[in-house]
Amino acid sequence: MSAPAHRSQDRRTLTSLVVRVGIALTFMGVASTQAHENVSALMSRIEALEQRLLELESERGRPSEPYQIVEQPVPPGGEVGAAAQTTMQPTEDLGQAIPGAERPTTIAAAERTAPPISIGGALRFNVVHRDFADSSSGKRGESGLDVFRLNIDGELDDILISAEYRYYSFMQTIHHGWVGYRFDDDSQVQFGISQVPFGLLPYDAHNVWFGVPYYVGLGDDYDMGVKYIRSDGPWGTQLAFYKNEELNDASDTGRYSFDLVRVDEQQNEEVNQFNGRVDYTFGHGTACEVELGGSAQLAEVYNTLTDRRGDHWAAAAHLDSHCGRWNLQLQATRYRYDPVNPNGVTDEAVRVGAFATSYDIASEADIAIANLAYNFDSPWEEIDQITCYNDYSRLFKDSSGSLDSQINTLGCAIGSGPLFTYIDWILANNMAFFGNGSMAGGGEDKWHSRFNINIGYYW
Repeated sequence: MSAPAHRSQDRRTLTSLVVRVGIALTFMGVASTQAHENVSALMSRIEALEQRLLELESERGRPSEPYQIVEQPVPPGGEVGAAAQTTMQPTEDLGQAIPGAERPTTIAAAERTAPPISIGGALRFNVVHRDFADSSSGKRGESGLDVFRLNIDGELDDILISAEYRYYSFMQTIHHGWVGYRFDDDSQVQFGISQVPFGLLPYDAHNVWFGVPYYVGLGDDYDMGVKYIRSDGPWGTQLAFYKNEELNDASDTGRYSFDLVRVDEQQNEEVNQFNGRVDYTFGHGTACEVELGGSAQLAEVYNTLTDRRGDHWAAAAHLDSHCGRWNLQLQATRYRYDPVNPNGVTDEAVRVGAFATSYDIASEADIAIANLAYNFDSPWEEIDQITCYNDYSRLFKDSSGSLDSQINTLGCAIGSGPLFTYIDWILANNMAFFGNGSMAGGGEDKWHSRFNINIGYYW
């Protein structure tokens, strides 16, 4: 029964009771006139209380409004992203296309309670077929552990903490880890290993494999430093200074995000990096939001052999549109590395590394991104999210005689309770990890494919 119906019934019951008491007093001869006056006073008091109750409910709005907890999504190896920032949104937004790896979970407002510090994690597996690997074709595919990870996130007396550690079959490493402080205006400062504020955030792709920016160190990158985050209505601002890459050891390639690494004749590392990112959201708070933003990155490149510092810069402009169930992402990026190498070492390429490996990338290039996703209304009760997408990115190299590097991923992300699955068909031309592709000079002008199913359990 609704609240208004309850109130109406309660009033009729109480009114009847008061009338009966008045009649009884009259028949008993006990101050008949006074009894009737008491009845009138009680009736007036009841009406006043009911009017006040209606006013209070009007001021509070609808009680028990359902909300959606949206954990900011994640990437290669297929993760939920770093330091998931949790935001509250009405459940009407469930139909919107959500970038990245996480699906939303709906809870009632009354149930939104959690300990100050929470511990979570994920266990993910891959089923893969690669057309460029004879062993994969001969075995009709492969399978294995993708990642096991643990997360700590929380807030206590405005002190924030977020950390994630990952175990892969070939390495283990920290993903991120920082402590922070939340100010009265809801801005915050983070100190430690945090996500670099550059370009589309939190991720510039919807799929588990990501795109070109990630593989040149300009997407979902994490470094060691201090970051300030502020929101003023439709405006968003992030400023950061990073002293060095996350491990403070550029010779260690056992890391999650791609950075300059010291391998063989390439002995450069990134230091003293400044980042700034500003965005403005048109239609802020509506069902159709369009974010336009710009990012800048300026750093020094230290060479251990020459003991001298070169420089590096990058700039990007992006659009991130969420209209109903559609999500459109566009980004244009320009970057340049100018190291001070010893004689005989080329300046047209720099070495980056992660996931226990390394390779060269062009020292100067442009990057283009065009991603489109749609969040379907699931026809099955057991499936609560189906987001399908096509993500495309391309590296335009400045060096003469080089072939561009391209990657396109067509796929769907499916959420069911704690299970989250990616089904991706990845096509790549002259990309790292695909045949003999090179992201520096030269390369292989041939398209290779990888069919990838990534299944994960989150808690």
